[in-house]
Amino acid sequence: MRDIKTLMSLKGRTALITGATGKIGQEMAQTVAELGGNLILVDLPGSNFKKIEQKILDKHNISINNIACDLEDEKSRQDLIDIVNKDPEELNIIINNAAFVGDTNLKGWISDFESQDLDTWRRAFEVNLTAIFHLSKGLVGKLKNSKSSSIINISSIYGVNGPDLTLYENTEMGNPAAYASSKGGLVQFTRWLATSIAPNVRVNCISPGGVLRDQPTEFIKRYETRTPLKRMASEEDLKGIVAYLASDLSSYVTGQNIIVDGGWTSW
Repeated sequence: MRDIKTLMSLKGRTALITGATGKIGQEMAQTVAELGGNLILVDLPGSNFKKIEQKILDKHNISINNIACDLEDEKSRQDLIDIVNKDPEELNIIINNAAFVGDTNLKGWISDFESQDLDTWRRAFEVNLTAIFHLSKGLVGKLKNSKSSSIINISSIYGVNGPDLTLYENTEMGNPAAYASSKGGLVQFTRWLATSIAPNVRVNCISPGGVLRDQPTEFIKRYETRTPLKRMASEEDLKGIVAYLASDLSSYVTGQNIIVDGGWTSW
């Protein structure tokens, strides 16, 4: 019987993380590195890979490969797939963390439903769902030929619950249909994929609650009041679940959507 320390170890394994230079992606990369795993960091062209890579290497003796990829672009995704498949090293973990989240200036994004834009809807689905289908399909052969393989998809509480729009009153924030719908589709794709590529590869999903950023004070107060643990999430709150799903601690877990939200969806 292996002890907990052995089950947690990712030594000799490699994890590909999309959206790796964002705050959550960096925390996930640090988590894998802490457990001894090697990294393939994927993010948009122009991302500050080197600074993030050095922060990790200052603490951990692992290997890191950086690949620029625009997940909204099919050719860019295929180039990423080809690069990874040509690498003779194993690929054991994919963390589909990147997401299309838009901003207040994006046409038809933060607006009433009648004004939400069809092209913006398509862009959100391209990144939040189609890209994950594409990468999973393109890399599943490599995963099947590697040991203890796992796909971890990052959804959202809004892929599970409808939005409480009162949270956004008198702010420039909102909850577009495309974001919620694409994240909900990702939860179901996780279940479908888990049953389709078992037993070679496990597939699970994490649905985080809202992460504290620079949101308006009134939004934060409303959100915290609605949350049993009375706070928004931090990036660190996701480290434990990533470690669990990436490692052999969860070797008999597949097809699950694990909600990490301080109890937000309990009410």
